[in-house]
Amino acid sequence: MLKSIAAGLAVGFLTGLFGVGGGFLIIPAFVLLLGLPMGSAVATSLAVIVVNSAAGFAAHLGDAHLDPAVTLAFSGTAVVGSLLAGRLAHRVPTMRLQRWFVYLIFAVAAFVLVQVAVGGPG
Repeated sequence: MLKSIAAGLAVGFLTGLFGVGGGFLIIPAFVLLLGLPMGSAVATSLAVIVVNSAAGFAAHLGDAHLDPAVTLAFSGTAVVGSLLAGRLAHRVPTMRLQRWFVYLIFAVAAFVLVQVAVGGPG
């Protein structure tokens, strides 16, 4: 329980600081720090993301303008993508999913690094 509290505090801090709260932080915390199997980490992270994202949204509510059209379009298509990918995930071996996840994290990190290096958006 203490490890869960410490991992939750760290993820919550990063959510508040950077405005991130998705599975790319939560799933590694569950798998690496708490020892959950990948399937349980994914399922548990989805429940945590709902609450964590609401807190991150509240923390940044006064800082930026919310674009309703973009929010609805993005959210609607993201729901469809999530449902389709959820069906696919049941057919893919756990180790392959973990590898794909690592590749995604490195790709995002590389993108951010390039953006910072060239003084891009942000």
